[in-house]
Amino acid sequence: MKTDSIFYNLFQAFPSIFFELINRSPEEAASYEFTSREVKQLAFRLDGLFLPKTNEPDKPFYLVEVQFQPDASLYYRLFAELFLFLKQYQPPHPWQIVVIYANRPIEREQPLHFGNLLALNQVRRIYLDELGEAAERSLGVGVVKLVIEPEETAGQLARHLIEQAQQQLNDEAVQRDLINLIETIIVYKLPQKSREEIAAMLGLSELKKTRFYQEVFEEGKQEGKQEAKLETVLALLQLGLTSAQIAEALQLPLELVQQTAQQTTRKAMSFSEQNVATFIELLTRQRSLFTPEYLAELDQVVEPLPDDITEISKALSSWLKKHPRIREAQLTLIPNPNDSGEKAPGSKEGNVKTPNYELNKQTLKNAIQQSSSSQDSQSSNSGS
Repeated sequence: MKTDSIFYNLFQAFPSIFFELINRSPEEAASYEFTSREVKQLAFRLDGLFLPKTNEPDKPFYLVEVQFQPDASLYYRLFAELFLFLKQYQPPHPWQIVVIYANRPIEREQPLHFGNLLALNQVRRIYLDELGEAAERSLGVGVVKLVIEPEETAGQLARHLIEQAQQQLNDEAVQRDLINLIETIIVYKLPQKSREEIAAMLGLSELKKTRFYQEVFEEGKQEGKQEAKLETVLALLQLGLTSAQIAEALQLPLELVQQTAQQTTRKAMSFSEQNVATFIELLTRQRSLFTPEYLAELDQVVEPLPDDITEISKALSSWLKKHPRIREAQLTLIPNPNDSGEKAPGSKEGNVKTPNYELNKQTLKNAIQQSSSSQDSQSSNSGS
């Protein structure tokens, strides 16, 4: 049974369930994006990340791991991934690790190396078989518990959860999606049964014949078609097609294609790239923040650096710590993961656009020099 993919699909579709699991308000999910990030040094990807959508420093990001088999190397890998992620992205948030186990015997603690880390409040371990009353009170937590429910009683629990969903969820599309997810879990748990048999077992056969279900299902299919088209946009751009050609071929509004292309490119930028790009944007658009002394400092900081975005980003971050006013201005420009082009909170000019120039050391030096030249020009004009 592919438990990890089920959980990641669950958190993607219903992020509020994760926050219920860790005893937080499900409303907090609105402030987070469930996503993945690549760590370049070892060419691996963190698949379970809840990243805050804003730069509020008190909001942690969550690294989620689902473990249903004993793995003696789990904590070696997990903490290595965490610290490499911190090194590469240097996120402006504290970290939290959440490991979800089917039960305690699966866990391999390795106390010699990780005892102190596991004792931190930043590390949460959840054992699904110990959820108890929480699973009975919460529909979302109940769906999570269904994953480990014995086959003999899984059908009964699934029917109970479906009834709960029908009673508690007013949004028809959300209700449909959750019922489909419950059905999918049962399909994985009972691979010997057909979809039709499972639908009958769960009492879904009649439901799927109703006008309500058919209308909502058809609406979901249309949404899926639109989403599939949008996922094709970047691939077609990479083949050299223009936004206008793509819009015509996919029968999509041109504005939507352009917006999708920009959002996809932004999300592909690493934290270091965003850090450098927004800093250059500040130098270009908010030159008044930089005194001649600041620019001279920056020139000295940048000059000895290698032409490596990660190293440049780290140096800029260190410099910004000494200049909180500039750092605060920069944070309003860093795009949110779900940014759709709106202005960032506190920003007068809107979020930084995807750069149409190559991000490298020379580009940064040019921006510093241009800002310095502009100030020299203004000084000479005011003095004449």
